[in-house]
Amino acid sequence: MMQDNCIFCKIIAGDIPSATVYEDEDFKVIMDIFPAARGHVIVIPKKHAANLYELEEESASKALIVAKKVAKAMKAELGCEGLNLLQNNGEVAGQTVDHFHIHLIPRSEEDTVNVTWPQGSYKDGEAAQIADAIAKGI
Repeated sequence: MMQDNCIFCKIIAGDIPSATVYEDEDFKVIMDIFPAARGHVIVIPKKHAANLYELEEESASKALIVAKKVAKAMKAELGCEGLNLLQNNGEVAGQTVDHFHIHLIPRSEEDTVNVTWPQGSYKDGEAAQIADAIAKGI
C-alpha cells in the first residue's frame, strides 16, 4: 500500500531518484540526502506504515535483519568504528517523514554527530511503577 503524498513511497515507486544501497521485495535502503555522517543510509519498508505503531509484525522483524546486513557491509566497506541505529516515531521524537524508517549512521572518532541526552533518574519505586503500567499494555 502506497501513500500518494509520501516521499518515501515515491522513492520506492521510482518517481524520485535515489542512490540505492540494497533492495529486496520488502525493503529499500537508500543513501540519506541530508547525512549526519558520510555513509548515512535509511532502511525503508516498501509497504507504507506511518510509524512503528502501525508497522506489521513481519516487517518489524525483517527491518532489523536488513539493518544488520547493511550495517555489517558498512563496517567492512567504510571502516566505521561504530554505528548508530536510530528510529523516530512522531514529530515530537524527531520523525520528519511519516513513513517508518531506520537510520544507520556510521561513526568514527573524528565525526561531529551527537546522539546523546542528559541522563535522568527515577524516584524510589517509580521505575517499577512505570514498568508495571507498561507491562499491563503488552
